[in-house]
Amino acid sequence: MNIRADNVDRKATLGGICAIGLWSSLALLTTLTGALPPFLVLACCFGFAGLFGLTWAARTGTAGLRAMQAPPAALALSTFALFGYHALYFFALKHAPPVEANLINYLWPLLIVLFAGLLPGVRLRAGNIVGALLGLAAAALLVTGGRGLSIDSSHTPGYLAAFCAAITWGGYSVLNRRFADVDSAAIVPACIGVSLLGIAMHLLFEPATTIAPTQWLVLVAMGVGPTGIAFRLWDRGTKHGDIALLGSLSYLAPLLSTLLLVLAGRAEPHWIQTVAVGLLLLGAWMSVRASRAAMPAAAAP
Repeated sequence: MNIRADNVDRKATLGGICAIGLWSSLALLTTLTGALPPFLVLACCFGFAGLFGLTWAARTGTAGLRAMQAPPAALALSTFALFGYHALYFFALKHAPPVEANLINYLWPLLIVLFAGLLPGVRLRAGNIVGALLGLAAAALLVTGGRGLSIDSSHTPGYLAAFCAAITWGGYSVLNRRFADVDSAAIVPACIGVSLLGIAMHLLFEPATTIAPTQWLVLVAMGVGPTGIAFRLWDRGTKHGDIALLGSLSYLAPLLSTLLLVLAGRAEPHWIQTVAVGLLLLGAWMSVRASRAAMPAAAAP
C-alpha cells in the first residue's frame, strides 16, 4: 500500500497495533483512578512512563542513554503533541457532552489515513479510506449506543477542543515520520516533559488531592502500559510501519475498550456492540487487503 511499500517495516506495524491494544485498557484503568483530577493523572502516568524508560535505558549503559537524545524539533513535536492532545481532550470532556466529545475525538484515526496521503511516496487506496470510514461508523455506534446526537451551540468550545485534539493526534502521528532516524527511546524525555507540564497544570487549576495506595498501583500500571510501552511502540510504528493501515486499525481501540469495560462489569452489553464488531472487522479486512495488494510480490507474506 502506501509509504513505499518495499520500505514498510512489518514489525513496526505490528508494534503499532499492539499500542492500539494497550490504549484500549486506558478507559478501564482511568475509571479505577476514581475522582483523581485529570491533570494529576496525566502527570503521574507520564512521570512513571519516563521513570521506567530512564531505568531501562540506564540498564543498557551509555548507548541506551544516547539513544534518548533527539533533535529539538523532534522532542518538541512529541512533547507538545502528547500533552496538547490530552489537554484538549480533557477540556472537551469538561465543556461538551462526553458522547459528542468522544465521537469528534475519534476522527483522529480517519485523519491519520487522510494525512498519510500527503506524505512523499504515499499512495492511499480506496480500501484504506473505506476501512477507516467503517471504523468511524463503528466508533459512532459504540459511543452513541445507537442513539442520536444532541448538538448544542453552547458547547461549541468543547466541540472545537475535541476536533483540535483529533487534528493534533492525527497530525503528530503523520509528522512523526519526518524523524524516522530518531530512535524511539527519545519518547522517554518527551514523557518526562509531559509529566512536568501536567504537574504545572495541576498546581494551577486543580485542587490538592491525596492519592490512595490502590490508586498509585493503577497509575503505575497506566505508566507501564498505555502511556509507557504503547507510546514507544506507536512512535516506531508511525516512523517505520504502514501508517495508513495503523490509522484504519486504530478504531479497534474504542471497540476493545468497550469490551473490557463490559467484562469488568463497568458497562452493559448491547447488540450495538455486535454490529460495531462487524463493521470494524470488515473495515480492518479492507485495510489489510489494500495494504497487501500494494506490497511487492517478494514482500507479501
